[in-house]
Amino acid sequence: MVLPLYALLAAAPAGAEAQHGVAMYGQPALPATYQNFPYVNPQVKKGGRIAYGVVGTFDALNPFVLKGMRTTARGIWDPDFGNLFYESLMTRSAGEPYSLYGLLAESVEMDDARSYIQFNLNPKAHWHDGQPVTADDVIFTFQILQQKGRPPFSSRLNTVAKMEKVGERSVRFTFNDKADRETPLLIAFATPILPKHAINPDTFEQSSLTVPIGSGPYRIKEIRPGERITYQRDDGYWGKDLPSKRGFDNYDEISISYFLQESSLFEAFKKGDVDVYPEGDASHWLRAYNFPAANNGDVVRETFTSEKPTGMLGFVFNTRRPIFADAKVREALTLAFDFEWVNKNLYGNAFKRSQSFWQNSALGAYGYAADDRELNLLGQAREKIAPEILAGTYTLPISDGSGADRNVLRQAVALLSQAGYSINDGRMVDAQGRPLSFEVMTQNEGQEKMAVAYQRTLRLIGINMTIRTVDDAQYQARSNSFDYDMIVKSYTSTLSPGLEQFNRWGSASRDQAGSFNYAGVASPDIDRVLTSMVNARSQEDFQAAVRALDRLLVAGHYVVPLYYNPEIWVARWKHIARPEKTPLLGYQFPVWWDARVQ
Repeated sequence: MVLPLYALLAAAPAGAEAQHGVAMYGQPALPATYQNFPYVNPQVKKGGRIAYGVVGTFDALNPFVLKGMRTTARGIWDPDFGNLFYESLMTRSAGEPYSLYGLLAESVEMDDARSYIQFNLNPKAHWHDGQPVTADDVIFTFQILQQKGRPPFSSRLNTVAKMEKVGERSVRFTFNDKADRETPLLIAFATPILPKHAINPDTFEQSSLTVPIGSGPYRIKEIRPGERITYQRDDGYWGKDLPSKRGFDNYDEISISYFLQESSLFEAFKKGDVDVYPEGDASHWLRAYNFPAANNGDVVRETFTSEKPTGMLGFVFNTRRPIFADAKVREALTLAFDFEWVNKNLYGNAFKRSQSFWQNSALGAYGYAADDRELNLLGQAREKIAPEILAGTYTLPISDGSGADRNVLRQAVALLSQAGYSINDGRMVDAQGRPLSFEVMTQNEGQEKMAVAYQRTLRLIGINMTIRTVDDAQYQARSNSFDYDMIVKSYTSTLSPGLEQFNRWGSASRDQAGSFNYAGVASPDIDRVLTSMVNARSQEDFQAAVRALDRLLVAGHYVVPLYYNPEIWVARWKHIARPEKTPLLGYQFPVWWDARVQ
């Protein structure tokens, strides 16, 4: 890789060398001379179109602010569809656990201690209006997001002691003692760079549908508020020949249509109005594809596997509510959920029960006994963790599948008794006679079905759980403000958990509107383990810290674990093609293409 003169001459501490990429641990797998990521088709014929579909609505084009609780159109800053509009300094490879390669920055400089990182911008990078992407844009972005952005964008500079322009096209971030080993990588790829010349700071928070200016491969062609947003390829896109972009951005046009219900989205897919359909419902996958296009081969159903953890889907307790403050109450309610009945009757036994937040990976505690590293990290907290959780043998009870397993419900009632509850006149009440009653907020029909099954079982032991299904906008607004008793959420997991875990479980995020700390967790033990995790220097120390975190989360009973699917299902119309190789992190929509283009 030939570096420009300004990158070679830019001031840097002794020993710093320009690099084409960085990795969380060790070195990136690809050399500086790499031509493309190994999971793409670099010879793909670009053109054609793809139509995506999602459930929900939208009324804004700015996903970076919290004010007004607006719902942003998909694709603007959206890894699922490839960040079509805005770009970051570096991009992540899906073929490695956590490695970044050049995008807006063609090279980086960083010392072994990671006390700073310097980004040397690609001189070809420019905005849609032709203006160059500059060091001033980078500095402006982090400043305005700190002042007016939503979490986690607003906290990016909390770890930065100094941000400065270096040389002609370089920016250096020097970190303070709040930074950790992951901080430079988050600066590099988890924040979009915004155009200083095209943004009025006074109106930045005023979300609207005014089309902004980006630097990405697509421009916005058409907006139909709440219904559809259409993107058109920018023929003058500056980065089309970058190694990190070869095989990406293969369509001339990308549309994302919005539907009020999942059933309406699927009907649109069946008619060919939507080209791909990621499937998450096992019974639907087994029974719903008996239609002409699926039967004659025009619609292809594929099963993928991924080497990343399966994550955690569950009913989340809002521990800010006094009713859920006691872990024994949460554990009892967890026991009462009859997974075996739900799996058999709703999903045709297609799923497995989640036992860990990093299920099916070496990062999860399930199946692994705590070693000396973990025990030292846990400290006195291990005395509050059940022995079977420390031993890695803890599992949720297996019911008889009746929806009314007496043995399991007896265990739940015993725990509630320890928490001061008893059954009086058919109702579970506390010492003051107040009933154990709460509401679960659901978002769609699938969640509602699970909740109804849960509701029926809880009623057997005198617990009143009501169900409220709300639209997407209300669900997002109430999630952001923690206005619920219980909610259904999915916690995705990766092979490289980092600072995002503070936003989910850290004490500082508990009362921060818009954070992902849906459970309201505030635990000094978890904070300590999180800090050890992000500061780990070796893979062994990192793995021990994640497992320790997993044990604390499981022991805290913050979530009623539901299920995971070891397989990933996607249906597509056959004219949408994909590379043969599936990368480490699973299939990637941004590298698929329209096979009708010749």
